[in-house]
Amino acid sequence: MGMNINQKTARIAGILYLTIIASGIFAEFFVRSSLIVPGDAAATANNIIASGSLFRIGIASDTIMIICDVALALIFYVLLKPVNSSLSLMAAFFRLTQAAVLGVNLLMLFFVLQLLNGTAYSTVFGTEQLYALSMLFLEAHGIGYSIGLVFFGVHCFILGYLVAKSGYFPRILGILLMIASLGYLIDSFAKILMPDYKTYEETFTLVVFAPAFIAELSMCLWLLLKGVKMSETNS
Repeated sequence: MGMNINQKTARIAGILYLTIIASGIFAEFFVRSSLIVPGDAAATANNIIASGSLFRIGIASDTIMIICDVALALIFYVLLKPVNSSLSLMAAFFRLTQAAVLGVNLLMLFFVLQLLNGTAYSTVFGTEQLYALSMLFLEAHGIGYSIGLVFFGVHCFILGYLVAKSGYFPRILGILLMIASLGYLIDSFAKILMPDYKTYEETFTLVVFAPAFIAELSMCLWLLLKGVKMSETNS
């Protein structure tokens, strides 16, 4: 019975993971990347005003991602508790902290909507000021996302270690997750520490996105297609 429950749990984890990947990519790369014009507050503001519904869908997609993250934190704790209960709990806490940071960070995007759509603000700020403030909140959202990914990076490293040690996941999955965690941490701290980060942003994005996408998609597909095979003593 325990083994059957863990197999079902693994499948649910796979569905949640796939939803997280799809929602996150959609919100960041298909919504915000298509609307935000770096260095051009006016063009960005006009894009958001013209595509307000798409911008809101992006926020909703992020919200779905965060909800799934909370559920997945619990499931990974259950699946990996037999390996090391303390580390599994720590991994869950780091993922939950990331979810909390990203959830609060969504307020930045609502501030943008309020500034661009709220007529009350137009009586206090000029158009250019409203556009500049909106861009400030969008950039603040980007920094907040990076802060959240610091916690996620630590989570991925602990998760990768537990997966590699588990015996019921392929060791390579754990190694890939640990490599991805280093990418998240390097990129996030670079964004925090380097004043000229934007000069190297494409390079850092490649360093993070490629290994992270491979690692997380591999983990997702394994959970969906293979699940876990835990011994009765572990389950």
